[in-house]
Amino acid sequence: MLACLFVADAGSLTASELVGRLQVSPASVSKSIALLEQQGLIRRQRDEGRRERYLVDDDVWYQSTIDGARGMTRIAETARQGVSVLGHGTPAAVRLENMARFSDFISESILRAAEQARAVLHTKPPEPGPENS
Repeated sequence: MLACLFVADAGSLTASELVGRLQVSPASVSKSIALLEQQGLIRRQRDEGRRERYLVDDDVWYQSTIDGARGMTRIAETARQGVSVLGHGTPAAVRLENMARFSDFISESILRAAEQARAVLHTKPPEPGPENS
């Protein structure tokens, strides 16, 4: 489903277009679309004919990555709550604190990388010319 949307020139397709291109049932399209939307990899919009179109763009990848980093932050917060419940210094609390620090580090790294990648994606490549060919 995702690959089909990416290779469509418009970057978007309707459910019926996906059914036709992939030769799958409407139920398969519906289930796949729901999963991809839940993961933040596609978004839905209404076209002029009031049909829903499913689309991908550069910001979809960015948003999905940011959502993943936020999930890691929530893991860190939950682990720290567990430390308080278990009592500092217990073996289980030490494991949870390590998990929280790891999750914080990964989340911060992902956020930093996503911002850098977004800047690259939104920078236009130089126009081909005599000096760039």
